[in-house]
Amino acid sequence: MGRTAVVVGAGIGGLAAAVGLRRTGWEVTVLDRAPELADAGAGISLAANGIRALDALGVGAAVRAAGRGQYTGGTRTPDGGWLARMDGAALERALGSPIVGIPRAELHRLLREALGAPAPRTGVTATAATTLPDGGRARVELRTDGAAEGDGAGAAPEVLEADLVVAADGVRSRLRGALFPAHPGPEYSGSTVLRAITDRPLDLRTDFEITWGRGVEFGHIAFADGRAEWHAVLNAPAGVRPADPLAVLRRRFADWHAPVPELLSATRPEAVLHHDVTELVTPLPSFTAGRVVLLGDAAHAMTPNLGQGACQALEDAVVLAAELDGAADVTAALARYDAVRRPRTTEVAAAARRAGRMGQQLSHPLAVPLRNGLLRLAPSGAAVRAILRHAAWTPPLTSAFRER
Repeated sequence: MGRTAVVVGAGIGGLAAAVGLRRTGWEVTVLDRAPELADAGAGISLAANGIRALDALGVGAAVRAAGRGQYTGGTRTPDGGWLARMDGAALERALGSPIVGIPRAELHRLLREALGAPAPRTGVTATAATTLPDGGRARVELRTDGAAEGDGAGAAPEVLEADLVVAADGVRSRLRGALFPAHPGPEYSGSTVLRAITDRPLDLRTDFEITWGRGVEFGHIAFADGRAEWHAVLNAPAGVRPADPLAVLRRRFADWHAPVPELLSATRPEAVLHHDVTELVTPLPSFTAGRVVLLGDAAHAMTPNLGQGACQALEDAVVLAAELDGAADVTAALARYDAVRRPRTTEVAAAARRAGRMGQQLSHPLAVPLRNGLLRLAPSGAAVRAILRHAAWTPPLTSAFRER
């Protein structure tokens, strides 16, 4: 019998970790609190580092085939003027891959397909994870779907034991809170995001765009089938939810350049998702606690301003599998994972926060035109170099992992 792992969370990071571990010989059980995996979400852009991680997991070719490369577009002002153009061909020459846009539901499907059987177990919430006293195993306690907090008082929780527990249960991770109770947890960034996928294809002239107003951003990602994901990010108090968000956005962006109004007109009201943007401003002291390891948003939730959240989770998954591949000492392998991933993700998260403050969140009437003027004066290759800084990453795979 091989080594066993329990992965808590069937999002992008959790599924990728499970795929990587299974490819290196681990027996993996994946758990998710959702009663069914509905693949809620809009779209996602994957930079070259995310695509390389997917290549290592054996999923990259399928993602490229299902996605659409981002070669044209850039950053604009509400009247349609260009602040910076994107050179996707230059990125592809430098990194071997363009940025790829794909619906999140499709990415989830491809990862589950790569994972194979058994499928993730749904409707269970992991409430605690601990390392057993001998240090060689870990245990995770579960609450089944439908059992509210406090229900069934006195009933023993279901317990699973494994050689490893991977906490990939998102920005509001219960396991992170249990492992690091002194950590302040996620904080509101000051921005809220509304997004959706259009109900029909549109004739879009670019693959990807973002437009910056004062304290607001609107962007789109074009998909291979002609539909598009759009997002609107606004400075706003946390928790504010309009009764008809799509109507509010249509009024807010009515005089913005094409195709902003067209994207909103091609959207059904019930398709709009609305989430406040939260992040882990305070880095964790460690991504590991004995035989429990944190991954993705549970470890380093960041703002979406660099488009690196999912890419960093995919990097986590590949590095974790590579370090554990054939490792005689699991605890030592987890320590290496922590030493590699924590500095990298802390740097990227800080850069994403800075990008948001100078981009979407900037609202001062003097600061916005100053920023816009500086962007227009920047050398043509500046945007490419900025992306290369975070996307130029190579998977640290062992030979055994590559051969599978």
